[in-house]
Amino acid sequence: MTSHSSKLDLVLLWHMHQPDYRDYKTGEFMLPWVYLHTIKDYTDMAHHLENHPGIRLVVNFVPVLLDQLEDYADQFAGGTIRDPLLRLLSAPDLDHISPNERLLILNSCFLNNHETMLKPYPAYQHLRDLYDHLQKTNDKELMYVSGQYLADLLVWYHLAWMGESVRRENECIVHLMSQEKLFSHGDRILLFNLIGELIQGIIPRYRKLAESGQIELSTTPHYHPLAPLLIDFTSARDSLPETQLPANPVYPGGRNRVAFHLQSAIDSHRQRFGSEPSGVWPAEGAVSEPLLDILAGHGRQWCASGEGVLANSLHKSYPDQPLPARSEYLYRPYRFESGNNSILCFYRDDQLSDLIGFEYSRWFGRDAAENLVQRLEHIRSETNGNPAPVVSIILDGENAWETYPYNGYYFLDDLYEILEKNADIRTTTFHEYIAGLSENNIEITRLPSLTAGSWVYGSFSTWIGDHDKNLAWDLLCAAKQSYDLVMQGSRLTDEEKLAAGQQLASCESSDWFWWFGDYNSPHSVESFDLAFRKNLANLYRLLNIPVPVTILEPISYGSASTGKGGAMRHAS
Repeated sequence: MTSHSSKLDLVLLWHMHQPDYRDYKTGEFMLPWVYLHTIKDYTDMAHHLENHPGIRLVVNFVPVLLDQLEDYADQFAGGTIRDPLLRLLSAPDLDHISPNERLLILNSCFLNNHETMLKPYPAYQHLRDLYDHLQKTNDKELMYVSGQYLADLLVWYHLAWMGESVRRENECIVHLMSQEKLFSHGDRILLFNLIGELIQGIIPRYRKLAESGQIELSTTPHYHPLAPLLIDFTSARDSLPETQLPANPVYPGGRNRVAFHLQSAIDSHRQRFGSEPSGVWPAEGAVSEPLLDILAGHGRQWCASGEGVLANSLHKSYPDQPLPARSEYLYRPYRFESGNNSILCFYRDDQLSDLIGFEYSRWFGRDAAENLVQRLEHIRSETNGNPAPVVSIILDGENAWETYPYNGYYFLDDLYEILEKNADIRTTTFHEYIAGLSENNIEITRLPSLTAGSWVYGSFSTWIGDHDKNLAWDLLCAAKQSYDLVMQGSRLTDEEKLAAGQQLASCESSDWFWWFGDYNSPHSVESFDLAFRKNLANLYRLLNIPVPVTILEPISYGSASTGKGGAMRHAS
């Protein structure tokens, strides 16, 4: 192999996102995933960065996640908790709660990865064994479990969801874990208050990391819409020409909606972090030429997508030429020009990103970290002709760790430590990398044309094309047509229009469409199906229009036999 004199730049981007779980009618949170991922993942990810100041990387916060984090912080500050599970954690007397509240605890408090988050804790496993025994005897017996059982179950569920950094350093958590059972109301209040402190501290911790220059904070259009599909459903046929499209040929006013989500995200970022984001990770890395035109028109410096999108785009740009080796085309940014504007697009290394997401959880942490760095060193040796090689590793910053022992603590700690000491690999951010290109007058490759697609399979098949997904789009299109008609009139006050606009934005999230289809479990599909239809129904109510009967029927049911679904996907 040829020797290489320059360093290999590595940009790690951790994407932090949860869809909007709030019921806009009641203000209640329908699902607890925002606060659970906060105490487990957002705290741990900040901790590792604080412990390894030599690491540079990008953290992408979706504004609707930040909205919900602030909502929880306000709940703790104001004393009125609007999350049913959190409320029950602090309830004084669990012997006298309603049957529905009992069911909520029993149905919620085993929802985690049992291999890594339940079986390691004998006291928690014992609670599960009792549950299984009663369920086999007679489902109705579960309604007679004591308040003490429910108290212990609530405490253990939250202990299992606690970040490893907190578990190691917080005296309250150490005490509760060693106590194991018979938790009092006072014990539960200590845990409840700690959860509040962790949530209230999370945005300031990341803001401090950004202000120190250690991390770059990027954003996503506000409510995480699948932007290319909002703009044009036919973009799905760029990568899969036979895709079945919804009955509606186009989402009404989609381009304006995407511009709204983007500008709202830029405003949110400025208010929370004191500056505008230089870059955007579009929801699901989903890009198209019209979307890049909007991003460039709004003055964004960079965006990123998946490796499959780049391969498809190179085939489209140079149809008569075979695709060269990955090392020759993947590890560089590409300039996309639109009128007088241009934007740089980076493409994730799908193989390395998927190793972190799916494979390394089965390895010893140190072995996995060393293997990743060895792979990076191999890439460095293969990119000898590239004056500024850059590897982009981009993935979910929260869901992967549930499958790792100790929430990925050893893998991340070892990876950051090895990278800090490595003389040939430089961790950096997209913004810093681009500044280096400019300083060194390095020419950036122009991409003549772009094939629309996402980081998943290089296509949009996860969000459109089958019966259930297309039905959801048709229901959303009908709601948007009603919204447009009402907005043209003067029946609503400005305050009512604002509320309806916010509810519409939540309905436009890509997450609803992710879960529809028979490759996800019935339980997951049911909860997201219900949340989506609740959002649509509430939009009609806010518009003072009767709710169509079509929204009362489930859209999708999922499949019990599937093993492919869940909150994460392989890229190919």
